[in-house]
Amino acid sequence: MKFKNLVLSLLLLIPVFAFGQKVDTIEVYSPTMKKTLKAAVVTPKGYKKRGENYPSIYVLHGGSGRFSDWHKQVTEAGLLLDLANQYQTIIVTPGVGPSSYYFDSPLLDSVQYETYVTQELIPFVDNNYATIKDKKARAITGLSMGGHGAMMLSAKHPELFIAAGSMSGVMNIDTRMWKVSEEFRNLRKSAQVAMLGQIQYDAPFTQYTAVGLVDRMKENGIALIIDCGVDDFLIETNRQIHRLLLDKNVPHEYTERPGAHTWQYWTEALPVHFLFIDQVFKKNAQK
Repeated sequence: MKFKNLVLSLLLLIPVFAFGQKVDTIEVYSPTMKKTLKAAVVTPKGYKKRGENYPSIYVLHGGSGRFSDWHKQVTEAGLLLDLANQYQTIIVTPGVGPSSYYFDSPLLDSVQYETYVTQELIPFVDNNYATIKDKKARAITGLSMGGHGAMMLSAKHPELFIAAGSMSGVMNIDTRMWKVSEEFRNLRKSAQVAMLGQIQYDAPFTQYTAVGLVDRMKENGIALIIDCGVDDFLIETNRQIHRLLLDKNVPHEYTERPGAHTWQYWTEALPVHFLFIDQVFKKNAQK
């Protein structure tokens, strides 16, 4: 879809200023889904005065989350403002539908979030903010469902991202691997069937799950960082993709540390991801 055909709108809602920094709430209309979605954009200190372009990092929310979660739920107030200033980067936190995994559903026109992020949101941000419009200066990461989204979108769109990360990510949407109650397992499985129909959960894995994209990860050479708490209900899916990446000799950084599926864990994990991404940005800027 050509960008000129998109009907997009920018709405600056209650800008939040902190030491010269700003958080914009934007609304982007998706012609694909015929609905408007919100996102937040954080710009670093001195953004307007410097007259230069900045790298961008997309940070995705979880299955029951919203675009504002990374601003309101973290246990360290102003975390994204601090990271934007420290690394002089623009941070985008998109909002998508619940339990939608950031993919394009083959069955539901209302669930086309791969297209939204890659063909509608990123062009909108690049056209309205002073970003470096090159994959060498664009990365993506996220928590839980957002970790799945970051790994999947980067694997399928290596032309857009130089690095990707996952925190406590759903590396396999097969709920049999999740340490959850039967009620929750069946709820998520029913939602998947509604969006995808009957799919192949065992190997060879479907393209709708992160573990099914390991071959693409090997081909595209995107820098990867994956971490998960040892008490997280998704730990086995993370160990699975780690093994698959090792089997395919795909370079990646993998960490398990104390913690569960909590905002305390993600608040501590995000700065590690930004350090990793910043190092990748600097390395590729020299090429």
